[in-house]
This record gives sequence, structure tokens and C-alpha cells, in this order.
Amino acid sequence: MSQDDGGFPRNILNPQGNNPFGGGDGGGVEIDPEAVGKTVFVVFTLVLLAAIAWSSYYQIAPDEEGVVLRFGRYHKTTQPGPHFKIPLGVDRVLKVPTQRQMKMEFGFRTDKVAQRTSYRRGKEALAESEMLTGDLNVADVEWVVQYHIHDPQAYLFRAREIDEVIQDLAEAVMRQAVGDVNVNDLLTGGREALAANVKAALSQATAHYDLGITVDQLIIQDVNPPEAVKPSFNEVNQAQQEKERAINEAMAQYNNLVPQARGKAEQKISQARGYSAERVNEAKGDVASFVAVQKAYARSPKVTRTRLQLETLQKVLPRVTDKWVVTGAGSGILQHLKLGK
Repeated sequence: MSQDDGGFPRNILNPQGNNPFGGGDGGGVEIDPEAVGKTVFVVFTLVLLAAIAWSSYYQIAPDEEGVVLRFGRYHKTTQPGPHFKIPLGVDRVLKVPTQRQMKMEFGFRTDKVAQRTSYRRGKEALAESEMLTGDLNVADVEWVVQYHIHDPQAYLFRAREIDEVIQDLAEAVMRQAVGDVNVNDLLTGGREALAANVKAALSQATAHYDLGITVDQLIIQDVNPPEAVKPSFNEVNQAQQEKERAINEAMAQYNNLVPQARGKAEQKISQARGYSAERVNEAKGDVASFVAVQKAYARSPKVTRTRLQLETLQKVLPRVTDKWVVTGAGSGILQHLKLGK
């Protein structure tokens, strides 16, 4: 084989310079199998080493954890950062977003998140939201389940189609809870209590099946009657609101008038009791005075009679404007007193 000054084969395809087509003038090309084989081996080795190096390195994001499978079986869980694994398919890494809050929507789907978020409802969402209440009415319930993954191994291997399992569990728990309340509670003020009960039941169910998730929040977005009977429900709700308003107005008037009437009644009773005590005391005083006079009269009638006359005149005379004093027995002349003056 001919070489240049560097010792590298000058022509691995025609090292002798002979004409493979029979020309014999050295202008043809002749393939050297040994040199071709070495070159292919070197190229294959370099590609293999590059593939091994590339497949042995992996990176876990800050909000993820990596589950390493060795020959398809769980081996270990790796934390965020760079890691190495056995290449060529021996180790396989599944990345699980453990630090990210997951969300499932029931009864609606978020179409576009923007300043004005848009939603859509299809047949699947409508089938999720229509439920039978405890008083045999149909309610259209829309809710959201928010959760995070705390055990990547359990999340990946405790159940097949884990998202469908979580969705079915949430829907079953919600339907059971809605079936225990009446539609009025759902449409008015019973949503918070219902959401708390469903969250507790769903957390218990996911822990029982060891799904590796924690339910963070359950929010009831909206509760409406079905579209077919929505006008009738609105009329009923309006009538109930008017009923409540009339009751509240009547109670307000009751609370205003009844205390006033009770106050006036207490005032009358107090006045009557005061008047009664006054009259009784006056009567007792009159009796005591009469008894005292009667005893004095029994002891000295003349003095007592004179004293009574004088006391009576003392009370009467100040109210008399004109006074006539007649002295003596008279001279037989009829005296005329102008009493009508």
C-alpha cells in the first residue's frame, strides 16, 4: 500500500494504482476490503460511544422527580438536577411533576386562558355535571379538583390510567354527596359545606387506594338547573326570594312594634301599681285620721266638735271670694243677701 509523507493510505480504494477495468495504466480504482472494514469499525465505534454517552445522561427539572426503571422494574427515585443511568435501554427514566399543581375540570373545559378566559361545554362535560339531588331534582354542577403528586412511584404504578381513576373517583364522590342534599341547598348557600365534604371524602378515597396524590382544593364553580327547566327554576327562586323578603319585612315590623307595645304595657302597669299604692296609702291615712278623731271626740266631744268646725272653715273660707258676716239673732227684719252677686 502506498503512503504519503504522513504515513496515511493515499488511496484505500486503489493502493496499487492498477486499473480494475483492465487498462493497466494505473488510472482505475481498486477497493481494499481490509481498509474499508477498519474505517467502518472506527465510525461505528465512535457513533456507539456517542450514543452511549448521550443515553446515559438525563436532567430532572426543578418541579419534577425522576422515577428510574431498570429492565422495566422500579429501581429508584431521583431529585432535580443532572444524573446518569445505565444506557442502551437498561435504565429508563419517567419524569413526574411533583411540585406542580394539577387540575381536573368537571362539567366544563377551559378553552383559552387570557384576560377573559373562555370555556366550552361538550357532551362529555354535560354528562359529568348532570346529577340527581336528594329531593329527586336534576342539578348541573360544575367543579374543579386541584391536587399534587407526593409519591411518584405510587402515582405511576398503583393504578392503570391514573388520570381516569382520579376522574372517576372525584365524579363518584361528588354524585354521592349531591344525592344527600336537596336542590335548594345547592342553588343557595350549601355549596361551601358540600365542597368541604366532597374534598374530605375524595382525600380519603385516594389515600385508601394509595394513588400517591394529595387533594389540595375542591371548588364548586357553578350550580344551575338543567337548561330545559331553567325558566321554571328561576320563577320558583324568585317566588322564594319574595317570600323571604315578605317574612323579613314582617319580622322587622314585628321587632319594631312588639317592643313598643310591651314598653307601653309595662308603663301602664307601673302607673296602675303606683296609683293603687297611692290610693291604698291615702285610704289607710284617712282611716287612721278618722280613728284618731273618733277617739278624741269620745274623750271631749265639745272641744273636738269646735276644732272640726274651725278646721273645716279654715279649708273652705280661702276659696270663698265674698264673705257675709251676720251677727245677733236679728231684729225681725228679713235680711236679703245678694248671694248671686
